[in-house]
Amino acid sequence: MDRLTARQLFDGVHERMALRWVSGMRGEGRVLERGATTTRRPSLIGYLNVIYPNKVQIVGTEELNYLDGLDSRQRWEAIHKIAAYQPVALIVTKDQAIPSDLREVAEETNTPLWISAKRGHELLTWMQYHLARMLAPRITLHGVFLEVFSIGVLITGESGSGKSELALELISRGHRLVADDATEFTLIAPDVIDGTCPDLLQDLLEVRGLGVLNVREMFGHTAVKQSKYLRLVVHLKPLREGEDTDALTRLTGDVGHHEVFEVPVPRITIPVAPGRNLAVLVEAAVRNHMLKSKGIDPAQTFIDRQAHQMRRLPPW
Repeated sequence: MDRLTARQLFDGVHERMALRWVSGMRGEGRVLERGATTTRRPSLIGYLNVIYPNKVQIVGTEELNYLDGLDSRQRWEAIHKIAAYQPVALIVTKDQAIPSDLREVAEETNTPLWISAKRGHELLTWMQYHLARMLAPRITLHGVFLEVFSIGVLITGESGSGKSELALELISRGHRLVADDATEFTLIAPDVIDGTCPDLLQDLLEVRGLGVLNVREMFGHTAVKQSKYLRLVVHLKPLREGEDTDALTRLTGDVGHHEVFEVPVPRITIPVAPGRNLAVLVEAAVRNHMLKSKGIDPAQTFIDRQAHQMRRLPPW
């Protein structure tokens, strides 16, 4: 999602972070937006900062001691300055006593004020992760997403190319379904793309002629997986009559890249024709991809052997 309200954030983390909402309930509509800090120094969440304020400010022991060390006038100015920046929330750590003036200003300015039994670094670390995932860029791609030999594989192709039938065959061979037809991908790190299934399609696979199948009920709980990192795209391409393949492609395979969030994901194109066992071909493609990731390239090995053999031939 592109934005997150204070209420949505609280509902998402209050059980895990032992949060209680003590003041400023009317500020539940305050919003965190993706990219809100691109022109500012701080992150979305951090310890109390009155110069470059974070959108979610953590008030720990040191921060309360800092406020206690100010005279009454400076303290009044500091607290009102914090509230004037309209943070999404203030979080007091370790169940410390909340100063009455901080509570009053939060109520007057509709600033959500939360308290937690957790330590500051626990709140900071976990909520940074939570916010990064909740506000990360998302996209929905058409295809079937599976876990094949522990690798996240997205099977794409034209409508009617046999993606769902192939997925059903792979599931029957012990691999796992993540999502059918529409997979939601999230960029959770600069080069890490996580794929999940929309709630509406959870555990379901649509196969022409059979209708919608519940994979979990048919094959058991181990036949489905909640999420998986995208590592490989397998594209099914109908083999046209008279279409020929160049010599290099026959040697190396039809390999390329598919960009998702400007991240190049390896893509292998498999021609579809009657009599071809696509499930075996996909398994072989995944195994070969795993070998390449370890630096083992069979095609390059063959090329090197051929070059070595040619060097051994006597000159004409």
